[in-house]
Amino acid sequence: MPLYEYQCNNCEARFEMLRPMSQADSPAACPRCAELAGRRLISLFAAVSRDAGGGSRMVAGSGSSGCGSCAGGHCSSCGH
Repeated sequence: MPLYEYQCNNCEARFEMLRPMSQADSPAACPRCAELAGRRLISLFAAVSRDAGGGSRMVAGSGSSGCGSCAGGHCSSCGH
């Protein structure tokens, strides 16, 4: 079962939930204020590839460029 990140529209708390994919976009109950006001966030992930020699390299996700909210190396929201 996938782990999804949410943010509460009521109190702005961020939290995670293990849910089936079929329920990913359903409203989520906030653990801080108990409101059914959580909206799903886009999560950062890491992907690693191995080369023929057995070495690994970061393909996507939390590499050295970019920030925690984007993996493209530049986004207008954080100024990177």
